[in-house]
Amino acid sequence: MGEVRRINWKGIIILVGLIFIGGFIFFVSPDDKQDPFEGRPDNHKTSGMELLQKIISNAKEGKLTHSDIKAGETHVDVVKGKFKSPDEQETITQGTYLTYHNQDLSFGYRTDGIIFDVRSYLPELLQIKYDTIIEMLGNPDHVRYYSDDEEHDQIILVYDLNKTYQLKLILPRPDENEPNPSLHHTSVYTEFKKDTEEELDVNRTVNDRLNEMTLNEKIGQMIIAGFSGTGYNDEINDLLQQYKIGGFIFYQENMTTPQQTVELLNTIKELNDRNPLPVLLGIDQEGGRISRLPGNLEKIPTSKEIGEKDNAKLSYEIGKILADEVKSFGFNLNFAPVLDINSNPDNPIIGDRSFGSEPSIVSRIGVQMMKGMQSENVIPVIKHFPGHGDTDVDSHLELPVVNKSQEELNSFELKPFIDAFQEDSDVVMIAHILLSQLDPHYPSSLSEEIVANILRDDLKFDGVIMTDDMTMNAIENNFNLQDASVRAIQAGNDIIMVAHNYNKVIAVYEAIETAVRNGEISEERINRSVERIIRLKRKYNLDDRHIPYVDIQKLNKKINNALKQF
Repeated sequence: MGEVRRINWKGIIILVGLIFIGGFIFFVSPDDKQDPFEGRPDNHKTSGMELLQKIISNAKEGKLTHSDIKAGETHVDVVKGKFKSPDEQETITQGTYLTYHNQDLSFGYRTDGIIFDVRSYLPELLQIKYDTIIEMLGNPDHVRYYSDDEEHDQIILVYDLNKTYQLKLILPRPDENEPNPSLHHTSVYTEFKKDTEEELDVNRTVNDRLNEMTLNEKIGQMIIAGFSGTGYNDEINDLLQQYKIGGFIFYQENMTTPQQTVELLNTIKELNDRNPLPVLLGIDQEGGRISRLPGNLEKIPTSKEIGEKDNAKLSYEIGKILADEVKSFGFNLNFAPVLDINSNPDNPIIGDRSFGSEPSIVSRIGVQMMKGMQSENVIPVIKHFPGHGDTDVDSHLELPVVNKSQEELNSFELKPFIDAFQEDSDVVMIAHILLSQLDPHYPSSLSEEIVANILRDDLKFDGVIMTDDMTMNAIENNFNLQDASVRAIQAGNDIIMVAHNYNKVIAVYEAIETAVRNGEISEERINRSVERIIRLKRKYNLDDRHIPYVDIQKLNKKINNALKQF
């Protein structure tokens, strides 16, 4: 018999173990942790452009390159089932974010559990440079900025891929030290419009509130009033208690000191407690010479000076500061920024209130200031549509006339407004300007052609439209105030501003009420405006809570920090 070989059990056990491990690696679910780019060549051979192409292709379908979680469809329970407990969890205004460091992934979901944002932090993204992005995709549709400290100053390039998805590319902000930074992370984002229970609940709430309101309350919501005095008086009481006025504009004559202003705002909020909606409290706090808040606040540069810097991030930060100022006093609405283009050197009203004489500057800088205000939960009112920059008279004194076609307006005056609409502006103010080629009879604020046809239908703006002050001479020297206010609503305005004279406020209110009773304005037309106003106040979570005091020293410190670049 031949020699019997002894079995090497130790070797067999090791071999079986290696086979088992190899099989596990081969068959493991790709959703747990697959190679980020299946079948890709060595990272050093993969160009940033090729990588970016893969990212774009997947993003158009709502996904990342290394995950099948789909924005707008996948539920957060699926994410938790795949990846278990997150390494980090954070709830912010937009929703809740779950971060998985080992997967290089982060997911944002809203209260209904649907994922709306999927983010990738793959190391391979460092191959993609800023110049590559611009070369391949061109200029972004939107530019935003984020900074949580001096070491994390980021630029966010946003590309609208289709009607459903945006691709956001987040990088360190280019500067003289690093003009061509590498991509830090990506986000595939959707504002999905499915009829989720949350959205249905919002619609039901808005409709229920609207149905509960009397005609008296609805008309009141459509007026922003001025008032006299610096404290509680019968005018304020009547406007709130009897006429249910939905908002107030404050001028310097109403404010003497910071504490007096805070107390007056608190009084108005208290008197509004029986009305159906929180009260709008607005002020012109543009910076520069139009800065109405009292107290020894540090000066904010003029819009012209800000535009000359041509620094979008700086404008965003100043927008935040302006919002912080008004919010600290108890206001919730700022009649700013000015998006007029200062194209006429003889213009007596705009001047240094404009960011510049070119549409691109006004648009880029003005929109970022608007977004800075929104980030602080203060409502910005962009003004003065369709553009007050090429006028040579002051509409406070007389009616300006501009002889331009719609094509000329589209290519110049309207550009900043169009860009603001695309960036989710909420409120636009209509100027009193006679655009003789578009409507030879009525100024823009009273013109159905301009408000309903151009602004609503052509430009697709569905936010709140308000008039400039109807007591300006541009209106009162040429029209009956009551008739003009009725016509402004018929033209498509949602809010009529009557900024001076208690008796004029009441006259406008009664004229609108009579027009509804007589059938000149349908209650359905009133309802459309009030629904927009309800949605606006809900979006910004307005309430009538009191502000105890304003810390001027703290505000000045913030202002000085924001203006270091000046």
